Amino acid sequence: METVKKKRPFGFYVCSATFTFERLSYYASKWLIAIFVAASVVSGGLGFTQADGGKMQANLVAFTYLAPILGGLLSDRIIGARYCIPIGTFLMGLGYVCGYFSQSIGMVWVMIILVSIGTGLFKGNISAINGRLFQNKEDLDSAFSIQYSFVNIGAFFGTFLVGILALKTFARGEVMGYRLCFLLAGITMFVGTIWYLLGMKHLGDVGKRPFKFDEKLGDDLKKVEKSYEKKPLTGIEKKRVAAIILVSVFSVVFWLFWYLAYLPVYYYWEDNMNWLVGSFTVPSSWFDSLNGFACIALGPILAILWAKLAKRPQGDMSMFKKTAWGLSFMAAAYLIFALADATRGSGKAGLMYLVVFGLLLSLGEMFFSPLGFSFVSKYAPAKLLSVMMGVWIVATFLAAKSYGYIYAFMSTKNFIAGTVVVAIICIVCALVLFALNKKLKGLVEEGKE
Repeated sequence: METVKKKRPFGFYVCSATFTFERLSYYASKWLIAIFVAASVVSGGLGFTQADGGKMQANLVAFTYLAPILGGLLSDRIIGARYCIPIGTFLMGLGYVCGYFSQSIGMVWVMIILVSIGTGLFKGNISAINGRLFQNKEDLDSAFSIQYSFVNIGAFFGTFLVGILALKTFARGEVMGYRLCFLLAGITMFVGTIWYLLGMKHLGDVGKRPFKFDEKLGDDLKKVEKSYEKKPLTGIEKKRVAAIILVSVFSVVFWLFWYLAYLPVYYYWEDNMNWLVGSFTVPSSWFDSLNGFACIALGPILAILWAKLAKRPQGDMSMFKKTAWGLSFMAAAYLIFALADATRGSGKAGLMYLVVFGLLLSLGEMFFSPLGFSFVSKYAPAKLLSVMMGVWIVATFLAAKSYGYIYAFMSTKNFIAGTVVVAIICIVCALVLFALNKKLKGLVEEGKE
């Protein structure tokens, strides 16, 4: 890897901005697919049930988090990660264009498959490349927090604009503009592909070859490749792999309840919360935008915090402790939901409860999600780098396939009791991580094999 002279090289911004294009298209389409499938045919939809729309949205979410395992294997062993990325963005663009032409559930599945394969080639690999652009690993927590702000710029504008575009700008009488929004998402991905290709020269040598060869360079490349392929993992590398898998288990818990949080907003609080601000009715879809906006604002703040903590004699907080804090904020958010329901009586809860809930949820996310990529970049063995990125991402697949069933169960129970149980689970997980922090750090630190 070439010497990185700047703290954040321009290649970092090339990759992060590409992520903005991708997330804008994804989050817009995530909302679109649920509404489009369930909307009547005469209004421009497919005419299926809301349950069908929810299932297809869940499939989009789940499989876009499973596919990075395949993308990681390819970039670890066969093709350089930098070349996987534009192929992935182009396939995603084709997928969203299929949404424009969709006349059946089968065509929607074609869209989901193309977008999932494209995401698999893109998501873990672009984070892996960004991590490799920095020689000083102490810069990674700060860098990935900034990357997460770029991610949420796309998420914010995707969710904020798509409703207006579909229901107003692109609407023609009673026919809503769902299809044109899918087409716009596809065009956005094609623009993102061009941006990345033009900026790829700023990545130096990072990602030109499979990551398994990063640590072994020599004159006789074939000999080196063969010997390094057969070289077993060291003791510390095995412990680091175990640590990544362990944190990924807690990631399942976090993302399960993170995705679950949106369903009460759309369903339970639709009738039990006052959505009026003056004479304006706040659309529930703007809750998604609140999350994106909060993450954009929190990214630079937390980046500064991680950088300052890293300069302390004792160094930064461990990933395990940051994970515990993320779960703690999640617990606090669910307790806000319980408080809102307990205090509303027979009336409606104030909208400010939802704002506080969303801010706490976003704060927990900012402690948890971007730092996971940083953790993997720091400690994954080179030959398994993208696979370990994929393991971190696939934890979200498990959560995405489960949260609908959890909500179906919780909706038959008392709302306050359900939210308190979720909070207790998060608190227990956080306390376990706080208590075992020193032992878990021994899995990843040198000299503690």
